Amino acid sequence: MADFDVLDLSRSGSRLRLDTLIRLRWLAVAGQSLAVLFVHFGLDFALPFWPAALAIIASAVLNLVLRWSFPLGHRLGDASASAILAFDVVQLSVLLFLTGGLQNPFAMLILAPVMISATALPPSYTVTIGVTAIAAASVLAFLHMPLPWADASFEMPWLYRTGVWTAIALGTVFTGAYAWRVAEESRQLAGALAATELVLAREQHLSQLDGLAAAAAHELGTPLATIALIAKELERMAPSEGEMAEDITLLREQVQRCREILGKLNSLESGGEGPLETMRLLHLVEEVVGPQRPFGVAIRVESRGLGSEPVCRRNPAILYGLGNLVENAVDFAQTEVEITASWDHQGVAVSIVDDGPGFPADMLSRLGEPYVTSRGPRRAKEGGGLGLGLFIAKTLLERSGARLNMRNASGGTRGAEITIVWPRTAFERGIAPPPAEHVAFSASPAPID
Repeated sequence: MADFDVLDLSRSGSRLRLDTLIRLRWLAVAGQSLAVLFVHFGLDFALPFWPAALAIIASAVLNLVLRWSFPLGHRLGDASASAILAFDVVQLSVLLFLTGGLQNPFAMLILAPVMISATALPPSYTVTIGVTAIAAASVLAFLHMPLPWADASFEMPWLYRTGVWTAIALGTVFTGAYAWRVAEESRQLAGALAATELVLAREQHLSQLDGLAAAAAHELGTPLATIALIAKELERMAPSEGEMAEDITLLREQVQRCREILGKLNSLESGGEGPLETMRLLHLVEEVVGPQRPFGVAIRVESRGLGSEPVCRRNPAILYGLGNLVENAVDFAQTEVEITASWDHQGVAVSIVDDGPGFPADMLSRLGEPYVTSRGPRRAKEGGGLGLGLFIAKTLLERSGARLNMRNASGGTRGAEITIVWPRTAFERGIAPPPAEHVAFSASPAPID
């Protein structure tokens, strides 16, 4: 139940949708056409109109080919999307070459394909497109046709063109890095939330077993009663001794055993107090601790509290969340994990402390965020995870009404310490109260006065 290793959801759905790219390119085609038409016919400036028109037509033709070749919902592969964006850099560079190079005020638009790539493609492709844009700007700084102007001899100073080139180069690096980081964080958060929902849905199947078992008991009751009746009749008709008598006796014993099992399962629908429906706090702790005992790390469980031991409904979110935290503690511990369950009349708390190295200093401020991971010894042998485990556990436990406190334990050989605290009403009823009703509660190994 540790890190979510099944799917790399951080990159799922990150491929660029063809329809989105085509719409953006039509917008660029429209803007370029209006600019060329306005400068040539509106301002009556001299420029190579037909070569510029051919460059714009080439972009429009590519759009039409893409539209006819693929369905609207098609998602481009990384290499295909990168090739199209690189074409856009080259196409815009041709237009800039025909209209003054870096002296053209629209020269900064060469950053647009870099930004699109940064938000949708892996960094390696974005670097390629960024290098292409900077190389094109470098060429345009030296080679270009005159800027369309009333005075055909108009030329911007060399220092100005150097400044434009520097702005494009720095803008490519900064804009690309910033857009990639923002988009990557958004992808990671969306992927982590999807993983959380997937894990919760999977765990909720366990809570449905009680209803299925009760339904099975109800349906099997009638045929089992028929078998018992027939066995009784056979016993009456058969000889009192012999192999057949022994078989009939065994059959009746097994029928009685089935009746006892079905009687236990039937209790699940008699008011919600069946063995799969409710559990005491210590039973909850033991259930999540049990699978972790065979890994060579001693797990010590202590309990202290005031009043009766809390009882909660079997909650898949709590079971998964606590199980994940215990597994991580075992993974990082050197020799021992200490789990303390404590309660009073107002709150319930579970504290998990290991004797490992603790949380790295650079992770403390980001604990609970998706894809923040530092692999333990056992996890490193297994290939590591995606860093979703702690995020999923925290999300699921908070849904149950809990608050988590994660820090490095103080003193001695103790490492990381995670404390989960519920208002008692939320723990026992499985209903998280509004934030204003949360009762302040500090978990400690000793009873709370």
